[in-house]
Amino acid sequence: MGKLLYGPQQRALEIDDRLLAHLKIVILTKLRRGESFAFSWENEVAEGGGRGTIWLNPGIPIEFTFYGGRRPAINRAWLQALTATVERGELHAMPEIEETGSASPSNQARW
Repeated sequence: MGKLLYGPQQRALEIDDRLLAHLKIVILTKLRRGESFAFSWENEVAEGGGRGTIWLNPGIPIEFTFYGGRRPAINRAWLQALTATVERGELHAMPEIEETGSASPSNQARW
């Protein structure tokens, strides 16, 4: 599990390294362009369930921390699907999809 640390108080969101690597690409692309946007996720039942959202802005500090030693291979289909959610107005964490577009059975759990 990696972490996305956000804001001056460094709020920590634990996210699977593989998902975090893909989110990092989407988030940094948007922030590099000077664009602000919302990022939403679903909380695990063990955390009380529900959803969370943060507003990402180029002026707010953000840090990505990975616990795994290897950089994961990038799944272009998943990256495109994540990018499509932010283009519709809100980046939303989603299960990994295969190149064919179907959900990958091993990655359907929420992060």
